[in-house]
Amino acid sequence: MILFSPAFACCVLLALAASYVWACLASPLRQVPGPPSSLFTSWVLKWHEFRAGRTRYVHRLHLRYGPVVRIAPREVAFASAEGVKEIYGAGGSGYDKTEFYDLFQVYGRRTMFSTLNKQDHAKRKRVLADRYANTNVLRSASMDGIKERSKRFVDRCSKSIGGSIDLFVRSHFSPFLARIFLNSSQVFMIMLLTVSVIISSTPMGPTRFRTRKTRRSCGKSLSTIAFKVHRLLSYYNPGLHAIVKNILALFSKPRETPLADNLVLTATSKSDPLEFTLLSRMQDKNYDLEQLDMAAECTDHMAAGIDTTGDALCFLMWEISQPRSLHVQQRLQEEIQSTTPDTPFDKLPYLDAAVMEGLRCFPAIPMSLPRYVPPGGRTIDGYYIPGGTIVSAQAYSTHRIDRRVFPEPERFNPDRWLAEDGGDLDRKRLFFAFASGGRGCIGKHLALAEMKTLLIDVYSRYSTRPDESMTDGDMEMSDQLISSQPRGQKCWMKLVPFKEPS
Repeated sequence: MILFSPAFACCVLLALAASYVWACLASPLRQVPGPPSSLFTSWVLKWHEFRAGRTRYVHRLHLRYGPVVRIAPREVAFASAEGVKEIYGAGGSGYDKTEFYDLFQVYGRRTMFSTLNKQDHAKRKRVLADRYANTNVLRSASMDGIKERSKRFVDRCSKSIGGSIDLFVRSHFSPFLARIFLNSSQVFMIMLLTVSVIISSTPMGPTRFRTRKTRRSCGKSLSTIAFKVHRLLSYYNPGLHAIVKNILALFSKPRETPLADNLVLTATSKSDPLEFTLLSRMQDKNYDLEQLDMAAECTDHMAAGIDTTGDALCFLMWEISQPRSLHVQQRLQEEIQSTTPDTPFDKLPYLDAAVMEGLRCFPAIPMSLPRYVPPGGRTIDGYYIPGGTIVSAQAYSTHRIDRRVFPEPERFNPDRWLAEDGGDLDRKRLFFAFASGGRGCIGKHLALAEMKTLLIDVYSRYSTRPDESMTDGDMEMSDQLISSQPRGQKCWMKLVPFKEPS
């Protein structure tokens, strides 16, 4: 029969191929600049994404094609202030999130971060927002905890004099992550002390440094690339993932944190949290949240804070320890030494400039934050984008692409944030380290307070230098699922006291 003949099958395939090519050529996205391959396939983009190189690949496309670039047949990336404002700020909280955020559900529940539409997000944010307000972060109960853990870190630093310490936070290593509330075993985990203050009144125990041997075993115990492939494949091709997931599991297993899970579940079952905590807010009967919803939210905030704040500090301290940036470190030390110990960190302009520049050059989440264009389509930065198209911006590019706003974008230069050149508003419009709009990072004020407090405590007593074993390649940014970490997953540095500790 003709229906089963090879010639008929070839004709059908050719007809389907021709139809697909015609649909691509007729797409409104044909007018958007981008590589020719992106008009027909997303596999080039996925190839870089699976190899932990999506951020830099998209940035290279921006450098070649401009602030608006087509990166796949149904996906466009923006790196302009106009694009960021429209995508993330329109209608209060921007466009709805894509199913990519399903990967971030906790205990099978959606948290504020993984909610997809604006309405669900706004409802959850009303419950949580006031606990992360700057006034709540700066209250004595929170700041005393931040300062206490920060000083504990400095005390431990004194024991490393003459040697080196690894400043990289390996929050993906489950035994350490499991003790977030019990004993902060990672160097920068003390920065996340406010997680214990916000979620419950459970104190954290003594801090311990990891040894080089432990760090090596951590690297061997995890295959981060395999884990990322596991997660991305479940998003892009659930059918294929169902077939090969058992094979992938041989190389990468989900991060298990039984101690942390038990602690969070126990804490959320109690009915007497401190009044100003996140848990006390969620337990308000007006919000009708189940215990598992509260536990998921707490766990999500805990993990997000460790990854972002720790990695951002790691990159920043590494940069100001380089010979090219020692003048930054020296100026920071001079500003800190010129003040009294009780001077609020928001009264230190160079400290603020150094942190802002660190977040510009090394944003904790440098990657794309995908959204769906609403039905009916929208015109974004001069281009009509059909409804249902995925659009995004990534901090790595918005912080670099406009050389009028950020001259010499690859140079670490805190002075750009102190310049009285009338460009401060433009810089803030393109600053995307905490995202923007109604769905921007709710923990921004907490993160800044943690970072600035630790930097003050470290650089009031020490200078920092890179360990001789470290290379530039070790500290290249490597994409994770949504965040970025040092490619070598280590950051060994030396702390040199420049005055006797008081």
